[in-house]
Amino acid sequence: MTAPEKLTVSGPADILGFIPHALGYWPAGSLVAMTMHGSRLGATLRLDLPAPDGTSAPVQYLNAVRGYLEADTEADGTLLAVFTGDSHLAAGSYDRLLAALGPVLDGAGMPVREAWYVGDTVWRDAWCMDPGCCPVPGRPLQEIRDSALNAEMVYRGSSVGPAPGRQDAPAPPVSALYRAAVLEADAEWERVLAPRRSSAAQFRAVLDTWEVLLAGGAAAPWLPDADRDGFLRASLLVPAWRDAVLIMCAAGRAAAEDGAAFHGFDPGLTLEPVRPQAPDAAEHCHAGEGPKDDFPRLRLVASTVAGPAGRSRAVPGYGGVLMGTEPAVPDWASMEALDRILTELAAPGGGAVAAALTCRGWIEWCRGRGSYAAAHLLRALATEPGYRLAELFLELVGRGTLCGWAARKDAAWQRPGR
Repeated sequence: MTAPEKLTVSGPADILGFIPHALGYWPAGSLVAMTMHGSRLGATLRLDLPAPDGTSAPVQYLNAVRGYLEADTEADGTLLAVFTGDSHLAAGSYDRLLAALGPVLDGAGMPVREAWYVGDTVWRDAWCMDPGCCPVPGRPLQEIRDSALNAEMVYRGSSVGPAPGRQDAPAPPVSALYRAAVLEADAEWERVLAPRRSSAAQFRAVLDTWEVLLAGGAAAPWLPDADRDGFLRASLLVPAWRDAVLIMCAAGRAAAEDGAAFHGFDPGLTLEPVRPQAPDAAEHCHAGEGPKDDFPRLRLVASTVAGPAGRSRAVPGYGGVLMGTEPAVPDWASMEALDRILTELAAPGGGAVAAALTCRGWIEWCRGRGSYAAAHLLRALATEPGYRLAELFLELVGRGTLCGWAARKDAAWQRPGR
């Protein structure tokens, strides 16, 4: 997460007031490190604090902090904030940790310029011993909440929400009638799409449907449609289609289709939701060309279009996109739209929830928000234990692996209001 181009910072309370906006929530039990580019704020990193034994600073932990911050190649300094309870603040439980981080970050060319403790009700400078400016036990926490920068961020449209995993945003309201209809549509679409999983034409029809919705953007009104939503949810159950949707939203349609060559798609028939409002719907609709028990709102389109014969080096590959190394900058607007759509599609419950949560976890990881990513991925695994893609992404998050885009200022996502 990078800082906005211009911030009005007049003191420590302003900097500490920016941190919850950078993370999206008020951290607890956390070490927050912010890189500096001269007098400007750079990236923001949050890590769980190690055990407060007061006697040591784990070498592995120190190296991890250094490794993460070195991803910001322009950094020439660091600010540290320890968010902990008042009792740990008073006891100086993390004095040794801050003392050990000093030489480690010095050696990396990012010396610690300032450090603070933030408790439940008070905050203080970690190294100031002057009671005139640093009274014991500390200054009121409300100073941070009332800081000018916090007010500026709110004015820009930024907000501070609940911590990930502690209080999820309320699910979109779903009527019982819609839930029953979409779950019925799920089952029917899953049945009729199953034999077409290797069809190149069907694959492209899936991308067509997703592409139309993604083009509407995150602000477009969501109008539930049980048939369409059942189709989208069923498409997420096919790993090749699910992955292609992620690739398309970040890197474009060409990248999604190009990588599909490795899935061995064959030409064939395609099924997609009926769209009566489409001007060309009639010319592609052929009554009676499917099994009599096909879902009643299908159109069957004959196609002989095969998948791409080979991969062009100019098109980003699946692996590079999923790890955030290509393209240089992803389509953040499209990813924002996908996140919103997945939220709506997961609301009715059912078999598509694990896939939707996993995809949302990947988007959060790409944004550089590991805590939110982990929360989504853990929920996905609670819904469907052993869901492989969720396990893979959770392993990346657990190891502290940064998405390539999040590690670069010119590519990093910024929260609304930046």
